[in-house]
Order: sequence, then structure tokens, then C-alpha cells
Amino acid sequence: MESTGQKLTVYKAGQVINATGAAPIANGAVVVEGRKIKAVCPAADVGNLDGAETVDLGQGYTLMPGLMDIHLHLSAHNALTFNNYRIAHAELPPERQELYELLHAQIMFEMGFTTLRAHPWPNMFAGHNSACVCAVRDAFATGIFAGPRMIAGGYATMTGSHLDLISPRSMRREPDATADGPWELRKLARKQLRLGVDFIKTCASGGGGTDAEEPEIRNMTQEELDAVVDEAHCQNKHCSCHCFTPFTQRMAMQAGVDTIEHCVFTDDDAIEQLVKTGTPIIPTLLHRTDWSIDIRRTMGTSEFTLSKMKRIQPYTEATFKRFLAAGVTIAMGTDTQLEPYMGSSAKELEIYVKFGMDPMAAILTSTRNAAKAIWVDKITGTLVPGKFADMIAVAGDPLKDISILSEREKIALVMKEGRVWVDRRPGFPRRGVINDQDWGWKKLY
Repeated sequence: MESTGQKLTVYKAGQVINATGAAPIANGAVVVEGRKIKAVCPAADVGNLDGAETVDLGQGYTLMPGLMDIHLHLSAHNALTFNNYRIAHAELPPERQELYELLHAQIMFEMGFTTLRAHPWPNMFAGHNSACVCAVRDAFATGIFAGPRMIAGGYATMTGSHLDLISPRSMRREPDATADGPWELRKLARKQLRLGVDFIKTCASGGGGTDAEEPEIRNMTQEELDAVVDEAHCQNKHCSCHCFTPFTQRMAMQAGVDTIEHCVFTDDDAIEQLVKTGTPIIPTLLHRTDWSIDIRRTMGTSEFTLSKMKRIQPYTEATFKRFLAAGVTIAMGTDTQLEPYMGSSAKELEIYVKFGMDPMAAILTSTRNAAKAIWVDKITGTLVPGKFADMIAVAGDPLKDISILSEREKIALVMKEGRVWVDRRPGFPRRGVINDQDWGWKKLY
């Protein structure tokens, strides 16, 4: 191997999952040069690299790409620190919401998530607070704080939509929180893009987590949705769309939406179109578990909303299994927000496996597929030469037990762009983004 003069480090492990779809490499190695991957091969093929440091993790470890959650709300307040989630909406200024974003992103980073797509969260003081999302993203990118790569989103949604009614109906709104009609929605999307967001999120149907509308309610016209998607694409940004129903899934595909979120309900025609277009589905199943519903109950969520969340549970499983059988592209996202807990996103993969997905395929949803869905696959998502060295080392084999990806102590190394930020190997100094000796943040959870 020819060297460019940058630092070379050879990481060896009992198994390397490169997430390209290829079989794992037994007794594998990943050669990192500077910020990028130089080679991925059997350890025996590395040969002698002058000046290279070797980190031999041992047979009990697996090297794999850093994980991704491409649908979560990092700036959602932790409502357990307020009397209830409605009071949190009214009492949380954007400055404090931004600090939640920072903390939550770092918790996710500690758990092996090296890339996150951050959907904003409503705030009565500042609409959806997209500027704060961008600020935290930029703080990580410029090295002001340690944290994951963030893909920051902005909302372009209409009055009375599901994403408007997350805030209580009678709460005042900032003028730029919503818009109506194709030209006003274009204007709102342009304002969000001016802030520097990486994608636009919109909403075509009702949903499960509000005290008002039902999931099957249509939120926008085809002309409105077309306008939002067009504005995002005009600036080479992607667009995601909240769609619970097959009708709105068809609307989204007609508009050219890049990712479709949730999809609690579907039908044969929508599935056929999803397969034909290759549009990725982001299932967000963790948000709909009994665990999440119980946490919501402690927050003071109404029984109406809890009953609605419980009522749609069987459809989420049935729809996921139909997508899986048909070959619909699935990328991992959890919709983590008020619940369940930041850092628990890998439990989404456990649900996929429980519902019949092969463990390797589940890992691909949170690596290769997720990277393609959010347009970062040229730089990350798989362990191949030339891409950034975004990599984790896991104590154990996630192909045999996917649940180890949810265990903090099993995430032995977390690397972003060639730099190790977390090292939990036995006998090594315990290093991390969040001070291991200060567990005060855990009181939030």
C-alpha cells in the first residue's frame, strides 16, 4: 500500500462488517490513513506498513460502520423534567432547547451513532427552531464541540397539520411556523433553506402523537406538496414527508419526495410504487412500542392520544412485514423525541429482527441504506476505501445478537473521521464525549 504521509493505523478484529452487502470478513482489518479508510481486508493481507500503529481488538470484537438514525428530534425537550409535556412546550425557550439538542446528540454519539438526521421540534417562542439545529450541527462540524455528523432539517408545513398540532391547539404560533397554499409554502421552505438546513420536512397526513386529528386526515394538497419538494430540490436539498396512509404515500412519490416517514398503513398499489421508485421508507417503530407509550403516560399525555398510539400498533407490524416481503427499501429512523430515551435508537433494529428481518439486513438499514437515503453515501455509511473512517468496534457479534448494539458498555470504540472519541476497552482509560465520572445527565432519563 502506498502511503500519503498521513498517520496510518491498522484496526484488527475477529470480524469486520463493511455494510456493502458482502459477507463479514473473519479476522479482518481496517486500515485508516488520516481521516479516511485506506483498506478493508483480512488482517493477514495487510502486510508491513512502515510507521503504522496497530490496534488489535481481538477475536471478541466486531468492526462496523458507525450507526445512523435518520429520523429523530434532538431538540425535543425531555418532558420528565417538567410537570408535563404541555407545560414544557410553553416554558422552554429556544436557548435551552438548543442545549437539549447538544446533549442529546452527544448521548447518541456515545452510543455509536456517528451520523444523525435531526428533524426540528416545535417551540412556541421560535416556530420549529431550525436555526438552533443548524447551530449545533455547525458546532460539531467546526470542532467547537465533539459530536456526530448532523444533517439539519427545517419544516415547511401548513396550518392545522399534524406537525402544527404537536403544539397545543390554543398555543400562539410564530408567524413563520406554518404557511398555506403552494406559493406561501415555497416562501416558508426558502426561509428555512436560507437558515442553512440540509433538508426540508413536510407533512401530508395526520399522525399518532397528538390530541387532535386522526392519522387518515390529509394535511395538504398535491400542489402544495409539489411546491415544497421542488423548492428543496432547486437548492440540491432532499425532502422528507410524514405519511401515515397509502394515499399520502402516493402523493409523496408523485411529488418526488426523497424519504417517506412512518407509513403505518399501506396497500398493494402503494407498495408496488415504492418498490418501483426505490423511495426509502423510515418505519419509526420504536416510538410506537408499549415502552414508549408507558413513558408518554408518565408525562401526562392524554388517554385519547395514548389510545390512538396503542390502536395503530398492530398496523405498524403488519405494514413493516409487507414492506419486507415486497423488497421495499428500508432505512432506520426511530422518531425519538419526548420518548423513549435518547441513546436507545439501536433498539429499533431489534424490532426489525423480531419482525423477520435478517440481522445483517437490519444493520444495513442503519448504515448503507440510511446513508443513501440522506445523500451522504459518497462519504460514509460503509467501510470502503476513500470514505471517512466513521467506525465503531462492538464487543460481541451483532449478527448473532443484535441487542448488543443497544448496550453502552458493548460499544467499545467510536470513531468519526479517523479520530477515536470513545474508548471503553478493558484496561484503557475510559474516554468519551460526556464525562464518565459525571452522570448528572442520566437524571434526565
